[in-house]
Amino acid sequence: MIKYLGSKRRLVPHLVALAQAVPGARTALDLFTGTTRVAQGLKAAGFTVTANDLASYSAVIATACIATDARTVRRARLDALAAELEAQPGARGYVTRTFCEEARFFRPENGMRIDAMRAHLDRLDATPAERAILLTALLLAADRVDSTTGLQMAYLKQWSARSARPVTLRLPPLLPGPGHVLQEDARVCVARADTYDVAYLDPPYNQHSYHSNYHIWETLVRGDAPAAYGVARKRADCRTTKSAFNIRGAAWAAFREVVLNVRARHVLLSFSNEGFFTEAAIRGLLAERFGEVAVVPVDSPRYVGARIGIHNRRGERVGQVSHVRNTEWIFVAGPDASAIAETAFEAVAQAVPA
Repeated sequence: MIKYLGSKRRLVPHLVALAQAVPGARTALDLFTGTTRVAQGLKAAGFTVTANDLASYSAVIATACIATDARTVRRARLDALAAELEAQPGARGYVTRTFCEEARFFRPENGMRIDAMRAHLDRLDATPAERAILLTALLLAADRVDSTTGLQMAYLKQWSARSARPVTLRLPPLLPGPGHVLQEDARVCVARADTYDVAYLDPPYNQHSYHSNYHIWETLVRGDAPAAYGVARKRADCRTTKSAFNIRGAAWAAFREVVLNVRARHVLLSFSNEGFFTEAAIRGLLAERFGEVAVVPVDSPRYVGARIGIHNRRGERVGQVSHVRNTEWIFVAGPDASAIAETAFEAVAQAVPA
């Protein structure tokens, strides 16, 4: 998966074990799915998953990895289409101009290859699923050769070692079984009549917008050429695309609306101690809706950019890193929440060697 702020890589075993510990659970909603890491874990465990996120890049990854049934994919055809994309000669386009020349996220030779493959992808005679798989492969390929710490708010002063590698397509891992994709505001999604055995909620924690943090992926997936601004050459619509979940004064009302309206028997929710809300406030809201609530803290390292610290445009370090670790709270809400949490974390402890 792509480098991602708030990635749940370390939490996936816990979250999947919790979902499996819910009696009779077969369906799951991942309401803020991002890169679909948790959704993929749930699908691999046998759940029928609905992945929802407003971001275009998230919808494409979810179409490839959640909605597509691997048993229906013609792998030889996909390999041939990927080879056709990789055979395209580099061509200077929007990615090269904007993210290699005006900024320095990719080396120009890789930018030209990304431009060429992205343009040719739209000319392929491909099904929606094939197109999503190839576009996801291109997204992952670009991520492997960028020169950032994982966020696209800035690029490194010196080229990263990986940026010198050539862009190489690798098809994303595909999973058997059905799945569904939605691209809606979370509050709209939970107003649907659909019901789930388990819903996983991972709302934004603070003021940092994923639309701005991952503007390159949004542009690459959309295939448009928006006006750009600032050192990071962000999309012009980053100025106006704001989520209530990223605004301190509006976040609690939006969060409360989601929790009170989500149609699920049990809810799993993760939230950082660096976020807008306290553990007690979240626990109280979940108890209001679901009754029993269990909370498990998980210690995690902060994302690499936070550990490196803040630097000015001359590359000089500004200030000191205050802390390098944070706590992720995992909440379980619904009937027998404490028993579910105990069962799940015993399973994880047995599966992971000491």
